[in-house]
Order: sequence, then C-alpha cells, then structure tokens
Amino acid sequence: MVPTVISRPGLLRSLISVAAALLLAALLLGLSGYNVAMAFGTLWSGATGIIAGPAHGSQQVPLGSFHLDLFQLAQTLTQFIPLLLCGLAVAVGLQAGLFNIGGQGQFIAGAVTAAAVGVAWPTLPSFFHLPLALLTGTLAGAVWGGLAGLLKAWRQVNEVVSTIMLNYVADNIANYLITHSLKDPHNQAPQTAAVSPSATLPILVRHTNLSTGLFLALLAVPVLGLLVQRTALGFRIRAVGRNAKAARVAGVPVKHTIVITMALSGALAGLAGTIQVLGAQHRYFPNLAGTYGFDGIAVALLAGIDSTSVFYSALFFGALAGGAGYLQDQTNIPDSLGRIIQAIIILFVGMRFLLYQRKRKQTLTHSETMPVQDSTAL
Repeated sequence: MVPTVISRPGLLRSLISVAAALLLAALLLGLSGYNVAMAFGTLWSGATGIIAGPAHGSQQVPLGSFHLDLFQLAQTLTQFIPLLLCGLAVAVGLQAGLFNIGGQGQFIAGAVTAAAVGVAWPTLPSFFHLPLALLTGTLAGAVWGGLAGLLKAWRQVNEVVSTIMLNYVADNIANYLITHSLKDPHNQAPQTAAVSPSATLPILVRHTNLSTGLFLALLAVPVLGLLVQRTALGFRIRAVGRNAKAARVAGVPVKHTIVITMALSGALAGLAGTIQVLGAQHRYFPNLAGTYGFDGIAVALLAGIDSTSVFYSALFFGALAGGAGYLQDQTNIPDSLGRIIQAIIILFVGMRFLLYQRKRKQTLTHSETMPVQDSTAL
C-alpha cells in the first residue's frame, strides 16, 4: 500500500533532484556573470514575501528588520492553486497505473464551462450561482478525463495518446466558443464576458488574484488521500495500478475503475481551471491555462505521486513561479531562471520515472501475480 507520506528513499531522491537543479542553475548564473547569492536571495524573497526593510502600506506586515509583503506571497499562492490540483490529477491517475497527460485539456474544459455558467443567469443569487459554476466546471473536467478512460477501458487506446489529442480538441473548441457564441460582445478580443459577481470566488488579499479557491485546493489533499487509502474505490485504484491482470482475477472491475479514475483525475484538473476563472481571471481567454496541466506532471512525479507530498511539491513549483517574477522586477536577471530550474528538475525526475517504468515492466513480465515496486520509490 502506498503510504500517506513519501518514503524516505523517495524523499531523498526528490531532494537530490531539487539540489542538483539549484546547483546547475547557480553554475549557469555564475557563468553568465550574475551575482548568484543575490539572485537566489531575491528569488527567495519573491517566493515567500519576506523582504528586508521596514513595512510600508497596509499590505506589508512588519517582521522586525524584515517585512512580509502580502502581495508577493499572494502571487506565489495564486500559482500554487492550479499546480496543486493539476499535480493531484496526475497523481491519482498514476496510482492506477494511468499516465494522464491531458490535464491541460481537462483544465480548459473546466475553465470554459465555468465561464459560460458564470456569465449566464446573472440574476441568480450567489449562494446558488457560485456552487453551480464550481460544480459544472469540475464535472466538465471529469467528463473530459472520463472520455479518455472509456477509450482506454473499452478500446485499449493508450491514455497518453488519447489525452494528448483531447488537449488539442479542448483548446480548439474553447477558442471557437470565445470567438462565436461565448464571445464578449463589448470587446473585440476573443474572450468571454466577465463572470457575474454572483459566481466569483471572494478575494483573500486586496489587489491580487488570490481567492478562496485556495481553501478548495487545500481541502482536496486530505480528501483525495482518504479516498485512495481508506475506501473500497481507493483499494481498487491501487490494485489496478499494481497489477491489472491480477486485480481482474481477484474480481476487481478493472474497466470501470479505469474510467472512474480518469474521471476523478479530470475533475481535479477541471476544478483547477474553474478556480482560475472564478477566482483569478473572472473570464476565459486564450492561453488562460498556461502550462499548468503539463506542470502538474512534474509536480506529481517529484512528489512520488502521493497526495500529501504533492502539496509540498506544488508549493515548491509555485514558489519558483512567484519568485521568478519578482526576481526579474528587482534585478536584470530574466524570470526564465525559474523555468530553467523547473526544466532541470523535470529532466532528473523523468529519468527516474523511466527507470521505474522499466523495472515495473520487468516485474510484471516475470510474475503476473506479484505486486510491482511501491510507487513511492519514484
């Protein structure tokens, strides 16, 4: 059984990947003539909001000789929300042995659906309109993920291929809608109208995009952990992930489990897109999804695919994204530094994942009834 926290060997490998990425980034900065200590110090300040000097204004909290910049901290947490949910989406798929790289399409499906519901029926009361928009956006992501699950279960279509293709389908459908039926009639840009105030998530920090969607994302961590570790569905998901043929012999409905798992994965990515629209951007427009769906893969693999560890991994990647923007504002160092660090981590983690998959395949070849290596070995 996969434990609720990452194993020590898995944690050590993750820390080594992060340390190696930071070391290589420092080397690159040094060879480029930048002050490495200043660069990482500024990156840290931007990521945490803890900055040297006295506080000024209502959004800065004094901390002795330092101050906490609430705006900067909110920037990191705003990035953290979709990274966490997309990371959980990938993680739950991997628990069942399914590599869902369609988080991008599921994110878009949830986002554009939430925007459509949020724009429609502006006279609805908030206590009904907001939950409706959240629910429909999440369900849209579940449907998009479940479609890949159906193709996998009943037509043996590899989920990697189907989810890649569905990413493009979702993106093109969304782009068509925002240039036709969902287009803002008062704006020439291809985008939806602004979501009705009755369907927007409250903002936590003034003048930022950080909304109460943060609490929904945080709640998803223990809920998913309990589902995977303490329910019959979670047992079936893990059984299919370890050995689908043995699970089928033991009476586990493998096909149904695959579909449900992919739908659950899609729902998490769809919720990420929904929160991005209802809490941060308040409308859907091209490229709203950024690369969150793909970044979720790195988040999950770095964490060892466990939901509790995904939290810390997403926080790290969110800190990189938030700190990189501040780094560019305060110095002449481009914000691509954060992407460089992330890319190096992905490279190391990808190598580990390929080795894990090879060992898993060898194990299944030698014995169809033996459980494969624990997923936390990642």
